[in-house]
Amino acid sequence: MIQKNLKPQVLALALAEKFQAIQLLSQKSLANSCSGIEKTPDVCGGDACIVGTRIPVWVLVNARRLGVSESELLQDYPSLQAADLVNAWTYAEVYSQEIELAIRENEEI
Repeated sequence: MIQKNLKPQVLALALAEKFQAIQLLSQKSLANSCSGIEKTPDVCGGDACIVGTRIPVWVLVNARRLGVSESELLQDYPSLQAADLVNAWTYAEVYSQEIELAIRENEEI
C-alpha cells in the first residue's frame, strides 16, 4: 500500500519540507473545488475570471464588500449564474492573498 511506503518518507522530511508538502497538497485539493474559474494570460491581465467571461473574481469580491448583493451582481452581469458566484467566493477564500493583491492594485489605478 502507498500509505505504508509514504509514511516513513514523510516523517523523515525536515519541518520546512513537511510544511511545503502540506501547502502543495492543500492547494491542489482546494484548487479542484474552484471549478468554473480560469486564468488566461491574455485575458484581464491573467487575473482569475469566471470561465468564458472577462469578469475577474476580484471585481465580484470587491463589489460584494461594497454592499452589492448577489442578486444585484446577477442583474448587473447577465451572463453570470448563481453557481458562478459560488465558484468565485470559493476561489476567493482559497486564494485570498491573490484576490487582496488584485483589489489593492486596481484601487491604485
